[in-house]
Amino acid sequence: MSKKVKVNKPFYKKWWVWLIAVIIIFAIASPNEETDTASEVVEAENTTNAETATPEESTELENVEETEIVEEVEEVEEDDTPREHRAALKKAESYAKNMYMSKTGVFDQLTSEYGEHFPEDAAQYAMDNLVHDWKENALKKAESYAQTMYMSKAGVYDQLTSEYGEQFSEEEAQYAIDNIEHDWKENALKKAESYAEEMAMSTSAVYDQLVSEYGEQFTAEEAQYAIDNLE
Repeated sequence: MSKKVKVNKPFYKKWWVWLIAVIIIFAIASPNEETDTASEVVEAENTTNAETATPEESTELENVEETEIVEEVEEVEEDDTPREHRAALKKAESYAKNMYMSKTGVFDQLTSEYGEHFPEDAAQYAMDNLVHDWKENALKKAESYAQTMYMSKAGVYDQLTSEYGEQFSEEEAQYAIDNIEHDWKENALKKAESYAEEMAMSTSAVYDQLVSEYGEQFTAEEAQYAIDNLE
């Protein structure tokens, strides 16, 4: 009897080889499918959020965009401002901050032939764009007149509002007078001593000069204090 010889099948014809191959293919394909699915979910959520945005949120977004556009326009406009206009604005800021001048006084100084010689349109640009507290300037000027020139309260007010003086508005000058802290009696005494010593005036004449509406405009009480303490 002849003996049968067992012949092995090629490995690619075995069923378990194909099973392993199928498993490997599914393992490789699964991450890509999951990634694609996740991307589709995120995209769907973003689309839903955009579609369901409230009117208020949409308005806020529009306002932000409009603000950015306005800022860009303002930057362009600033770049287009003539050099002389910008120079006038810087000068105006200097006079306002360092010399405590009024708004009208600053304008006059900018345009004066004895001042800065700026054309009126440049000076007007400066005043239109200058942000400053003119009431505080009036107060600073009032303190200066009271402390260095020994003026009366009424005299300081007149100097602040005079067209030949500081040219502050009545409201600005009144603010200064209402907020200045000063010893007006001592000012009256200083003025009395000046008239008596330098002009050799009589006591009666000194008193009249102190209270005169064309003179120092001190009150009767302030003038009497000065006379009583005049040596």
